[in-house]
Amino acid sequence: MSRLNLYLDLIRWNRPAGWLLLLWPSLAALWVAADGFPGWHLLIVFTLGTILMRSAGCCVNDVADREFDKHVKRTAQRPVTSGRVAVKEALGVGAVLALVAFLLVLTTDLAAIVWSFAGLVLALIYPYAKRLVSMPQAVLGVAFSFGIPMAFAAVNGGPMWELFGATSPWEASGFWWGVWHSVPPLAWLLMAGNLFWVLAYDTEYAMVDRDDDLRIGMKTSAITLGDADVPAVTAFYLVFLAVWTGVLWGQVNPAVWGAMLVVALGQVVWHWRLIKDRTRDGCFKAFRLNHWLGFTVFLGVVAGIGLR
Repeated sequence: MSRLNLYLDLIRWNRPAGWLLLLWPSLAALWVAADGFPGWHLLIVFTLGTILMRSAGCCVNDVADREFDKHVKRTAQRPVTSGRVAVKEALGVGAVLALVAFLLVLTTDLAAIVWSFAGLVLALIYPYAKRLVSMPQAVLGVAFSFGIPMAFAAVNGGPMWELFGATSPWEASGFWWGVWHSVPPLAWLLMAGNLFWVLAYDTEYAMVDRDDDLRIGMKTSAITLGDADVPAVTAFYLVFLAVWTGVLWGQVNPAVWGAMLVVALGQVVWHWRLIKDRTRDGCFKAFRLNHWLGFTVFLGVVAGIGLR
């Protein structure tokens, strides 16, 4: 296998569901922040940036989990775990991808640039949370939802030169005040709601490997929730839809949003049917199909704002 093919395998290029799970809420947030089409520049930056950062995250995750992945059938043949890609090589690929993503952020505004560092820290923390936190999916939820405040910062933030124009501590503090307020409470509420969606689909993912994770001592939400996993996943979906509905109801066409909810709730029922028997195939299929739920909500936002 060529190095290029190994690198594509490393970043899960043939499995786009992963970056789609990050993309749809980020693009939905762009539409909400801009109150409509955000422009081609931000649309391209966030689409490419999402793909790049998810790919970089895969590199870090595979390095962090390489010893655990050897004992899990589904992950034993990943490039780093199998030794086909060295640890330093994988980290180098991840660093290059993250750098390109940062160069894209540099074309936006200063607030988005500042917030991007917090996003990077979260991306680096998550792979190690599985050793310490009983529900590491919550950490992933924050990391995977961080495109939402980034989107608001990119729309609302000021020009880059504001930081360097500060001539006193008071002006500098005003800059940081501006960075913080580039992300309104609305964005944090959307992020909190999206966290529950991540909890839902990543718990489904964890249900696939529960037996292996128990054997090697990995911490996951599927293990922590035990027999409550199926009702909890269903509840997580409902909380996600309820929060986004409550937050956005006054900004979208009610009929359009209501139609979206019917389709989304139909998918929730479908997911319940897939995971209720806790089979590996059913849970994995449910996880892989989650990007359709994200796409449904994204369409609801776009059409709901456009036809308001």
